[in-house]
Order: sequence, then structure tokens, then C-alpha cells
Amino acid sequence: MELVLTLVAPPNAGAFSMNLREVFASAGARGTSSRKLEAGEGAVTDVFLEAEDLAAVRAALAAAMAEQKLDWCVQPVADRRKKLLVADMDSTIINVECLDELADFAGLKAQISAITERAMRGELAFEGALRERVVMLKGLPVATLQRAYDERVRLNPGARTLVRTMAANGARCVLVSGGFSFFTSRVAQAASFHTHRGNTLIEEAGALTGVVGEPILGREAKLLALTEEAAAKGVPLSATLAVGDGANDLAMIEAAGLGVAYRAKPVVAAQADARVDHADLTTLLYFQGYAVGDFVTD
Repeated sequence: MELVLTLVAPPNAGAFSMNLREVFASAGARGTSSRKLEAGEGAVTDVFLEAEDLAAVRAALAAAMAEQKLDWCVQPVADRRKKLLVADMDSTIINVECLDELADFAGLKAQISAITERAMRGELAFEGALRERVVMLKGLPVATLQRAYDERVRLNPGARTLVRTMAANGARCVLVSGGFSFFTSRVAQAASFHTHRGNTLIEEAGALTGVVGEPILGREAKLLALTEEAAAKGVPLSATLAVGDGANDLAMIEAAGLGVAYRAKPVVAAQADARVDHADLTTLLYFQGYAVGDFVTD
């Protein structure tokens, strides 16, 4: 089987110190060639190898890379460039958890963010945790949502370039969130996603009622979005990419051809095909074999 290892070193990462031949050999693999996707600061390199057991190669690399301050991904060369991107929103495509920011305006951030953290770590069922948090926002003026978006929400570095580059190369890009459609609609437009899915906050007389629309979009609904969008585009799951950071992203990350944990909770990072802990979201383009000259930027 032909595999490719992509090494993405952020600026100021320091020297890369590892004998890859020895690491490959420990997993019964053999390196064949390499190429640079970006030179200089933030260098990116593809290393091609032959191996029989992808899981064994990943395990050997995970142990060897533990002390390296870089992001890496090893995967089959076949279907490397994906035709569908399904991305989580909060703390993945954007910098914040929108519900926690709404809570801040209500003076409840400490209480609500504690529940958010436990849900993201997989310690609480997502649906119940969402209902518990939303009811605490009963009476919050609807106008607060726009204020939270304007003052707090920012695209994470590389998000728009990731989406625009994949879209320009024929991929469908879908934003799927356990958060709220008020925010997904705006973030999808800002980052150039083709479409979005999210939950609905029920409002009445200009204020939140403390109720979230049913059925709640959670872990299984995110997986369903991946499978439905892949079927609609007529591509196998091997040609899909899913990225997220919390426990409710885990099912789609495990099902995708390439599942990536972005600054993720341990339960997600442990199960993902690859992690992005150091560089920005353009790392997902490098993982697919795009060189910096291929990026679509503003």
C-alpha cells in the first residue's frame, strides 16, 4: 500500500529531530521519496512510503512524534484529495463557543461554560446538556445574538482559505454545528461554505424562550449530515474529510475518509486519523496534498 506522511511545522517550531527510516522500519514500512509543499518558516513536507499496515505505521509515528511540535498525518495516497468537507463550527471554524458567549451577556458564563466543557469531553449527553444550558438563557433579548456575533465571533486562522480552496477544486463544503442556525448561517457565509446545519433557538416577543427546537442536532445528526451529503454528491466516505473538536463530532470523524481533531478534547484526539494542535486550518489542505501556491486566498 502506498502511503503519504505529511509533516506540517508551524513557524518557530524548531528543528525536526527524528530518524524516519527507523520509525518506518519498526512498523514494517519503507520510505520511497519526499517533496516540499512549503519551504522556509512553517516548512511542510510529504514523505511517501510503502507499508502493509496503516494502523501500525500510525502507532509507530504517534509514539515517535509525541515530543515534536508539529502536526502530521499519514494516510493512503488514493483518495487523498477529498470531495466533501464537513466541519464543526464552535472552537473549530470559529474561535469561541457561541452559547458560552451568550451566557456571558446573561452573566452566566461560569455556570454554562462548565457544562459545555463536560459535554465536549463526552462526560454528558449532548442533547440534555444543550437543553440544560438553553433554559438558563430564558428571557435573553434576541438582539444579544447579533451583538455576540459582531463582538465575539471570528474565523479561526486558515478557515476561509481551507473552504475556498476545497470549493474551488470541486469539493462540497458543509458547516454542521450543535450550536445555533443564527450563527451557522453567518459563519457559513463568512467562510464560504456551500450550506450549513444547526439547532434553532425558539424566541417570542423579542426574547429567548429557553427552548431549543427539536430534534436536536447532535452527534448522530452530524454523522447523518456526512453520509447524506456524501450520497448526494455521489462520493464514497473515503473521499470525505470531517473536522471537529468535541465529543459530538466523534462519530463523523470516525466515519470520514480522513477524520481530523482540531485543538480537540482528549476523547476526540485519541480516535481521529490526524490532529491539528500547532498550525492553522490550512494544515488540512497540506494533508490533502495542496501546496501553498494552490491556496485560494483573499
